[in-house]
Amino acid sequence: MTTPEAPADAAAPEPAPAAPLAPPGERGPVRWLRAAGRAFEPVRRAPVTVFVVVALWAVGAFTGSLGGGPPTSLLNDVGVGVPALAEGRWWTPLTSVLWCSGIGNYIGSTLLLLLLGSAAEQRMGSVRTAVVLVLGQVFGALLGTGVVKLGELAGEDWLNDLAQDLTATPGIGACAVGAFLSFRLSALWRRRLQLCLIVFPLMLALYVGHLQGVLRLAGTVVGLGLGALAHRHTHRLRMPHASHSEGRVLVALVVAASALGPLIATLYKDSLGPFNVLDLYVSGGPSAQDIADACVRATSTDCARIHAQDHFYGSPAMLMGIAIPLLLLVLAEGLRRGLRLSWRITVAAQLLWLGLMAFLLSDIASHPDRYVLEGSDLSDQKAAMIQAVVEQMMLPLLVLVLLFLTRRLFDQRVSRTTVTWLAGTVGGALLLACVAYVGIGYAVRDQFTPDATFSKLVSGLPTQFFPPSYEPFFFQGQAPVPVGGTALSLYEYCGMLFWVVTLIALFVAFRRPQVHADPDAATRARALLRAHGGSTLSYLTTWPGNNYWFAADGRAAVAYRVHSTVALTTGDPFGEPSARADAIDGFAEYCDQRGWTPCFYSVTADAKSRTDALGWSSVQVAEDTVVPLPELAFTGKKWQDVRTALNKAKKQGITAEWHTFPKAPIALTDQVRSISEEWVADKGLPEMGFTLGGLDELDDPDVRCLLAVDEDRTVHGITSWMPVYGDSSSGEGAGGDGEDGGARPVGWTLDFMRRRSDGFRGSMEFLIASAALGFKEEGAQFLSLSGAPLARSDTGEPPAALQRLLDYAGRTLEPVYGFRSLLNFKAKFQPSYRPMYMCYPDPAALPSITRAIGKAYLPHMKPAQGVRLMRKLTS
Repeated sequence: MTTPEAPADAAAPEPAPAAPLAPPGERGPVRWLRAAGRAFEPVRRAPVTVFVVVALWAVGAFTGSLGGGPPTSLLNDVGVGVPALAEGRWWTPLTSVLWCSGIGNYIGSTLLLLLLGSAAEQRMGSVRTAVVLVLGQVFGALLGTGVVKLGELAGEDWLNDLAQDLTATPGIGACAVGAFLSFRLSALWRRRLQLCLIVFPLMLALYVGHLQGVLRLAGTVVGLGLGALAHRHTHRLRMPHASHSEGRVLVALVVAASALGPLIATLYKDSLGPFNVLDLYVSGGPSAQDIADACVRATSTDCARIHAQDHFYGSPAMLMGIAIPLLLLVLAEGLRRGLRLSWRITVAAQLLWLGLMAFLLSDIASHPDRYVLEGSDLSDQKAAMIQAVVEQMMLPLLVLVLLFLTRRLFDQRVSRTTVTWLAGTVGGALLLACVAYVGIGYAVRDQFTPDATFSKLVSGLPTQFFPPSYEPFFFQGQAPVPVGGTALSLYEYCGMLFWVVTLIALFVAFRRPQVHADPDAATRARALLRAHGGSTLSYLTTWPGNNYWFAADGRAAVAYRVHSTVALTTGDPFGEPSARADAIDGFAEYCDQRGWTPCFYSVTADAKSRTDALGWSSVQVAEDTVVPLPELAFTGKKWQDVRTALNKAKKQGITAEWHTFPKAPIALTDQVRSISEEWVADKGLPEMGFTLGGLDELDDPDVRCLLAVDEDRTVHGITSWMPVYGDSSSGEGAGGDGEDGGARPVGWTLDFMRRRSDGFRGSMEFLIASAALGFKEEGAQFLSLSGAPLARSDTGEPPAALQRLLDYAGRTLEPVYGFRSLLNFKAKFQPSYRPMYMCYPDPAALPSITRAIGKAYLPHMKPAQGVRLMRKLTS
């Protein structure tokens, strides 16, 4: 694409009626009114959802239920549960939709309704959404209540407690609507939404354990059943099939849910789920009553220990209490990328947890008196403890089974360099923590009770890397108890610093792209491009910084660069025309195997049609401007500016000279460098790269430079032109052979543009017109003026949300880089406009894609330049 440094005289070009730019946006009151209208657009399109939300908050405020839920007397009349149905209050499954159990549930249910309800109304219609909401609320409440009643009859303690409760929440119907909606989505989002609506409510039910959690899960089941029944002709029941990448995402979601469930449970003071009994997965400090009881009946050492634990959980070290869930969340990112290392660590973590639980189970069976409170029945307490431990083992066991069943998905290797760095970082942090605890601890051994010995400190090392709540179960009496300031700091921070370093190191290692460079790939790619050609931007694939994927038969290739987990391509696939479409499929599969998100950037409509067939999303990011050459003639009023520039240049003795930058006279190249550096210095902003060439890209013998030079050999402006090759094997537009035996270009693409600030003002028009006439004489078929990023002509069609965002970004960056002015300037040459697109398979990856594009365009932006850029944008 053309560099964004448009000529100064292009800042106010004549309008181009043939392709007007998208409107720059209104100012003043009109702009704010339109913005307000767009903000309320979802409200207009989702009346049922808005009505339910407004009614929910209005009824809650009117009945004084927003703070802590409806009063007991009101809950007895409107809340759903086993007692309500048993006493004949048949209306409660429906009336429960208008209340929530507290302000947190009001906010959560509102967000759930707005997210799922509004999306459902846009895809299903308001009437169908209302029907599903009511049916899901009623039948979900009935199904969940029936499960609770069956659990009570079976003697399950947790469900027996829930059988005495009443609750109210619209989340039951909201989950049903979301589950029904999933059948209207693409396979990608259907699987994700269904998994989230099953796994996350299940985790909340098992860890938080409230009745509303069970009912929400039942609402999901009802919604899935209604959806399957309504779409039985289009969605037959069968074993779901997902790509490698999507399978990894689903497994990662399950692992993340297993970590988030206990984390969310900590927000509830009265969590009573069967998986949240031992307070180990997420550890918390002792209560005031625990401290008082321990210090009354226990020894002074035990009293000091519980005070140390209380101090621990009152310091930043309390983050260690959630070390295991945080580790699983980091590992879930590695699983999403398909890394075998992450799979192995996750399996090891689950096995370690099962091993700890098995040890605890054995110890309870052998020494039940250690775990029974005074005055309690030994056999009853022993049975309860064993049941609690067995329930704690169920989740890691299920996750472990899932990991083994899907182990073939995780075959991506981390480079040896990354493994060495990770081992050194984690091992160094572990060694430093151990040396600090033992060495400094021994120096202040009188700050422990009893005084610490060297052997006692060494034996207490394992306790430093687990939360204090683990000590009574697994490390009782192994570590000396800290009482002094330095000893307490060692107790709190040695293990915490190790975990912080480990988690950060793992995350960084998992996010590093694993690209295997082929030193001969660039040569092969250039030969393929010269032989068979590509799009008008395909010569950009020869620029440094690109990696190459080749089809198995070698007939097509894709140039790409990886930023984090996004494989960003440079234009269309190139090579034999018949093989380019299949190359899109092949490259997507290649990325899928490596856990990358493919993103075809600045591609033509031909590539977009193939990605559309694959179900991908797309958005226009630029517009190519192509000038046909065979019939070109600068006659008529529309060419007035171009003729004026040619005539003025002739009068001022300015001529157009062709050069290749590597062989051009030093006197000229020095001026070109000076002109370029002058622009950079004046702007104080970084030059953009990726699809925008600079001085480095000029240093290519196949790139032709056209300079505007006066009689004193002063350079007034420069343009560079990249060749566009045709398919020489088929003879279609091949253009014959060049003098060196290579393929002759069928067209040329404009790249580099610079003008001397005090030079001839029409130099760009003069150079482009001179180039067009010269290429026409050589027999070229077209001239591409390339595209300007974030600028497009107005098609008259209402843009989608993402397109509006990109248009806004283009308007915001206009004062700095002038993309829209550049496109408007090119309209002087009466080009035909060809949209250029960004195509991507997963809309959820848009944030990562955005960061990748930003890094590609501004890879070397310094902090000071970033601050300067923001000032220019906000000024």
